Amino acid sequence: MRPSKFLLPLLAVAVQTPAATVVYTDSHHPPLNAASDQVIYLDAPDTVQRQLFSELPADPVQAAQVAKSIIQSPDWQQKQQQIGQAYQGVLQAYSLKLAKYPAVVFDDRYVIYGTADVVVAKARLAEFQGPR
Repeated sequence: MRPSKFLLPLLAVAVQTPAATVVYTDSHHPPLNAASDQVIYLDAPDTVQRQLFSELPADPVQAAQVAKSIIQSPDWQQKQQQIGQAYQGVLQAYSLKLAKYPAVVFDDRYVIYGTADVVVAKARLAEFQGPR
């Protein structure tokens, strides 16, 4: 057995492992106590696009020229990846069928709505689960 054949299944398993705690929020509800947890800003696509294209002129012809120059710039691929990553978080929230935000999701299974504070969410989850 060659090592590359062995590592490929291990990498697939590692990619499929869900994050233990994920905070879904926006820039108006910053996360608290989420130092080692994943944070997904649901307004990130708008923020990134606003940063890229907010300086477009009012004249449509000039705006098209400026947008074209942005898209043809050497760092466009990196900016395009930023936009894609921002939308990936939105798609993840959609796939979990989150009804509102902020929300803290544990193991892609338990959702605590109305807070971006991981400590508060963990306390509410523990209260829901009761004594063990």
